[in-house]
Amino acid sequence: HIRYRHRVKKAAWSSERAAWSIEAERGSSSETAACTCNFVLMCAGYYNYRQGFTPEFPGRERFNGPIIHPQEWDEKLDYAGKRVIVIGSGATAMTLVPALAKTANHVVLLQRSPTYVVSRPDQDRIANFLRQVLPTRWAYAITRWKNVAFQQRVYRRTRTDPEFVKKRLLGMVRDELGPDYDIATHFTPRYNPWDQRLCLIPNSDLFEALRAGRASMVTDQIDAFTEKGIRLKSGRELEADILVTATGLNLAILGEAQFWVNGKLVDFSQTWSYKGLMYSDVPNLVATFGYINASWTLRADLTSQYACRLLNHMVARGAKQVTPRLRPGDANMQQRPWIDGFSSGYLRRAMHRFPRQGDREPWVNPQNYRSDKAMIRCGAIEDGVLQFTSPLAARSGDPVAAQLPA
Repeated sequence: HIRYRHRVKKAAWSSERAAWSIEAERGSSSETAACTCNFVLMCAGYYNYRQGFTPEFPGRERFNGPIIHPQEWDEKLDYAGKRVIVIGSGATAMTLVPALAKTANHVVLLQRSPTYVVSRPDQDRIANFLRQVLPTRWAYAITRWKNVAFQQRVYRRTRTDPEFVKKRLLGMVRDELGPDYDIATHFTPRYNPWDQRLCLIPNSDLFEALRAGRASMVTDQIDAFTEKGIRLKSGRELEADILVTATGLNLAILGEAQFWVNGKLVDFSQTWSYKGLMYSDVPNLVATFGYINASWTLRADLTSQYACRLLNHMVARGAKQVTPRLRPGDANMQQRPWIDGFSSGYLRRAMHRFPRQGDREPWVNPQNYRSDKAMIRCGAIEDGVLQFTSPLAARSGDPVAAQLPA
């Protein structure tokens, strides 16, 4: 029952009918498809995929060559033998540089400030061995436990002893690039590990490109674009045939769809986050938001499991509607941002549009797998916050099933 090329534009909830009415644009046309359902599980991610984020660069119109954002990549772009500058220091830039360097004349990674990077192999030798000697289900379970435990242990160490982790990460980079490389300038951020995302370099491909001289790092601020390339604040000018602005993405809330509840447009910035997956006073809606400091799918799994538990509980209870509502004692909670303690620019630019989290469960979004397992997987559905109701108009009818025209 999958409908491709449908962009959800609006979802309107009716408490009288206990149903969502959803409108979607079909394909690239203005044709509208409609459906109704009783429950919505949003899995739209948190990025705006229509266009990327690009800062204002003075003199952009002066550059004689192509300027391209990775979100709008042209597969026909010919960079073989060309001089390329990739602007950015995040995962996209780290991925592009070694790939482009295979055929480009030279690739410069131009960054305003460094990012922590770590190289890991793209295959898990322990997992491959376990698959050879154990049943698949056991091998998967052990591998998952191993990876989750390692990930969480490293993250906790960045909180309790950031200097140790910093020294270890920079030492690994030094082992890759040698003692003469300027690690302090190009690979030593101003923040502690995991205050922003850590970039994974598969199989040391970025370091290999740097060692071979096919790529180089420049850490400086952009003064302006010129006809031949980029002039830096230091006065240095970098010449290029192609500029790639790997400057990030904009965040989107619930796929940028409008949500209405009983005729009123929902302003999610005025709602409270319930366990990081539902919203105060918004019925029958669960949204998937993964981890920014671990694998996204870990929390996606927890969210899906919770949605199933909740739906089964509603069926057993005979309820058509479930709504998180503040308890009297929650009214004066201290407000905190949806993602707390993370300094990345793409998050700070958008946090004012996201729901708030409070200072107590279940009005929190901890971004911690151990805490989430206890709260989401093991926590009681009936917690005094979720209110279960069955409007009169919906009690006698059949369950409202999602239907989209083929």
